[in-house]
Amino acid sequence: MKALQKVFGFDPTKHSVKTEILAGITTFLTMAYILAVNPSIFKSLESMPNEAVFTATALAAIIGTLMMAIYAKKPFGLAPGMGLNAFFVYTVCLGMGYSWQFALTAILIEGVIFIILSATKVREAIVNAIPNSLKKAIGAGIGMFIAFIGMQNAGFVVDGACLVDLAAFKTPAVILGIVCFFLTGILVVLKVRGAILIGIIVTTLIGIPMGITHLNGVVGSVPSVAPIFCKFEWSQIWSLDMLIVVLTFLFIDMFDTIGTVVGVSVKAGMVDKNGHVDGISRVLMADAVATTAGACLGSSTTTTYVESASGVSEGGRTGLTAFVIAVCFALSLLFSPLFLAIPNAATGPVLIIVGVMMMSPIREIDWSDYSEAIPAFITAVMMPFAYSIAHGIMLGMISYVVINALSGIFKKKYIKKISVVMWILAILFILRYVFM
Repeated sequence: MKALQKVFGFDPTKHSVKTEILAGITTFLTMAYILAVNPSIFKSLESMPNEAVFTATALAAIIGTLMMAIYAKKPFGLAPGMGLNAFFVYTVCLGMGYSWQFALTAILIEGVIFIILSATKVREAIVNAIPNSLKKAIGAGIGMFIAFIGMQNAGFVVDGACLVDLAAFKTPAVILGIVCFFLTGILVVLKVRGAILIGIIVTTLIGIPMGITHLNGVVGSVPSVAPIFCKFEWSQIWSLDMLIVVLTFLFIDMFDTIGTVVGVSVKAGMVDKNGHVDGISRVLMADAVATTAGACLGSSTTTTYVESASGVSEGGRTGLTAFVIAVCFALSLLFSPLFLAIPNAATGPVLIIVGVMMMSPIREIDWSDYSEAIPAFITAVMMPFAYSIAHGIMLGMISYVVINALSGIFKKKYIKKISVVMWILAILFILRYVFM
């Protein structure tokens, strides 16, 4: 127990080894889709071997999550981020016409900048400058965002004439997703320990006779990462396009991470009375190092995963949870056919349940004070509407500054609420939307 306390911040009077292990497995199972999704996105880049991308994805997750477990001692999982991988492939490479080596170089530069910002506690100052109402809204917004992702993955919502539409609940995969949703929901209502994990496992097993869960073997060889390891392109590091790409990665990664860490920490009660996340500087440093290491491996930007909320909901509170996640990713390298057999019908509905769990902080917002309520609302709803945690945070913070600053013309108490850091961030965000 002393070793666990020293390495992972585990306190035997507050935490349970069984709970931490269960939480780590649960988070991994809700994150495991990235092992299949990331290589599929990179298939569009024929010069990047798909097998190498799979290995790089797993290794980046292992390194980043181990850093979070041992250095930050927090229950968060890290892996190459969704959205960031799409920006890498479809915008930088296919849209702008640059090579994947160019994109990896941009991520490496971004990671180094992150390390500098984290070491100087600039990122921590940014987190602490966010008003409490927005922090509460971030948690709720993430809940809605991951619930929306879950609905998409489960096939409950599809593209429609009005952007999204309700799916026809007829296909076997959707029916299995419905079974998973109600099964997991009932287990949660009955407060069954490990409800989320049980829901995933049972649904996966049910999917075998239905032809949805496909087992293509159990053990597979580990592909080499050599074709994409440390493949950087330095010839254009001073170009304007490189600056734009680096800043875009920087903005998205920074505020995705901040949003995830703050939102999940609020839900887990890992904040003080002022809403400050304990040990945030170490969390952000772990994320920064993971991004840099991921770039060297040949992976798109590594970031803290919002799916960590599933493990936190199961009671994960220490670095031991993150260590278990890292171990699971390591095992996935050896047993990739088995882990990748978990269907979306078993993870999508679970994310909806987790989204419900993430909504509770919203009741702590003072909805009668519209100077707080309007920005908080914008923060929360823009995450699913813009399909981005980062956009939700940036637009919410702009709204907070503009509304309170203009209201302050008539009543000074409003403008006094705006910190110097909030002023700076709002101006930067406005410039970001105007020029990028």
